[in-house]
Amino acid sequence: ATRAYGGEVVQSADMLATVEELRRARDLTLVHPFDDPRIIAGAGSVADEVFDELPEADAIVCGVGGGGLVAGLAVVVRARRPAARVIGVEPDDASSMRQSLDAGHAVRLAARPTTVADGLAAPYAGEVTYPHVRELGVEICTVPDAAIVDAMFLLLERAKVVAEPAAAAGIAALLGGMPRPALVPGSTVVCVISGGNVDRDRLRALA
Repeated sequence: ATRAYGGEVVQSADMLATVEELRRARDLTLVHPFDDPRIIAGAGSVADEVFDELPEADAIVCGVGGGGLVAGLAVVVRARRPAARVIGVEPDDASSMRQSLDAGHAVRLAARPTTVADGLAAPYAGEVTYPHVRELGVEICTVPDAAIVDAMFLLLERAKVVAEPAAAAGIAALLGGMPRPALVPGSTVVCVISGGNVDRDRLRALA
């Protein structure tokens, strides 16, 4: 579809390395997918929309790759409803933010992630996003790929929403009893479903 719209598609086994090569070769400006204050601020507008419509929200849950979305959400949550929980969800095999919190500094994964949720497969936690997550009290939990796939098909069958695996990670955590401590019964919880990059072949392979 991107080619049909006139875009150039460059396929690579190492996306960020290829991006850097292209940036140098073509004198381009990099718009980082997650580790940039302006990207984080833009992502925070999601929480602004949530609180404009649902000011009583007690928790916001979302998938975490490099951390741009969850960092932006956390900034707005702490400003508008400080007691609300911000819960980020990573695949078990791509838990750079969870490992960073455990280590006390931003880390790079030792091996390339193989998770089904490729949208959450950032190889490292951002140098900008990690401090946001740590200092703003974001909770990070992890879920297995099987739970993510189950959640994706639940969204498809029950909510009629076509979500890519990365977008279903938050639902997977909620269905699987995460996070800890458990959410208080009766809590108002918002789960950000972000991304629908999945086609018939992918759905068939995951079914």
